[in-house]
Amino acid sequence: QVQLVESGGGWVQAGGSLRLSCAASGRTFSSYAMGWFRQAPGKEREFVVAMNRSGDNTYYADSVKGRFTISRDNAKNTVYLQMNSLKPEDTAVYFCAASRTGLVPRSPHTYDYWGQGTQVTVSS
Repeated sequence: QVQLVESGGGWVQAGGSLRLSCAASGRTFSSYAMGWFRQAPGKEREFVVAMNRSGDNTYYADSVKGRFTISRDNAKNTVYLQMNSLKPEDTAVYFCAASRTGLVPRSPHTYDYWGQGTQVTVSS
């Protein structure tokens, strides 16, 4: 069992930056690929980025490529999402998730554990 807790969300003006953190419980954090998803009101959950277990392989959605950066610290059981040049369309609840399978899984169905989400609001 893995519990995930996100933090770092908030309100920011367009062009600003936020850094999300996702702290995982348990001793097997390095066994999981990690991903970030987001969900805006009235929309389906959307893949943002995934990183493999060792942190040397990532996959970004086109909508965030070049602006967002995922990283992980296996010693701290934490994954991060640095979000720069934020746009109003980035407004959503952001979720981190852990997957036992795949290198950089993009489908939410391949993730086994989810955090509760953290709200990010970008104003124009």
